[in-house]
Amino acid sequence: MNPYIAEVIGTAILIIFGGGVVANVVLNETKGHESGWIVITWGWAIGVFMGVFTISQVSGGHINPAVTIGLAAAGLFDWAQVPIYIAAQTLGAFLGGVVVWLAYKDHFAATEDEDVKLAIFSTSPEIRNYRANMLTEVIGTFVLVFGVLYLNSAGFLDGASGEFLRTITIDGQEVGFGLGALSALPVALVVLGIGLSLGGPTGYAINPARDFGPRIAHAVLPFPHKGSSDWAYSWVPIVGPIIGALLAAGLYHAL
Repeated sequence: MNPYIAEVIGTAILIIFGGGVVANVVLNETKGHESGWIVITWGWAIGVFMGVFTISQVSGGHINPAVTIGLAAAGLFDWAQVPIYIAAQTLGAFLGGVVVWLAYKDHFAATEDEDVKLAIFSTSPEIRNYRANMLTEVIGTFVLVFGVLYLNSAGFLDGASGEFLRTITIDGQEVGFGLGALSALPVALVVLGIGLSLGGPTGYAINPARDFGPRIAHAVLPFPHKGSSDWAYSWVPIVGPIIGALLAAGLYHAL
């Protein structure tokens, strides 16, 4: 599979699970109506797991421009590929938002509250204070990307040389350390923890594509009682995560 197509697919899977669980909780006449924040955070975590697990052997399973930028800033990814990865992730997020709308189309029609419909596609703050909201997104994304950087760098210290080993030779064959595709599981658990611990103020976008792509879907899809796509806030879940990713990469280098 082409790695850019893989990022489209992986990010779409993320949004199908994540946007889907929000739709299940907030839209009228669903089986999961008003089942709460714990359900939402678990749905997003499973979305991360499935999205990363499915494509990580092809593209690395970034599914998040902040992760892509953080890896590039840490010297673990080619900067030349960053714009294409981000475009693929945004497209995937848009397509995921469309799929969620198709799955819950009747429930969109049965719900009049414009704000809860927007919440399916994008984040919004509980208290609108742009500086504070951006700081929350910076902190959440810092935690995510810092964790990803060390998961990506799994290995051992050589007792004799003190060097950090990423591979070892066994019977003449070089073997790498790490969890492979299963590294999706600890990443998903980090996202679950961020949602439970830091998600209250802004809804923890921690992913520019996760917010921007579905927000475009919200703007163009034809459903009643849609309301504003809140473009005035849309820069926060883009700028905040990018800053958080760069700070995480900076600390990774410093350590």
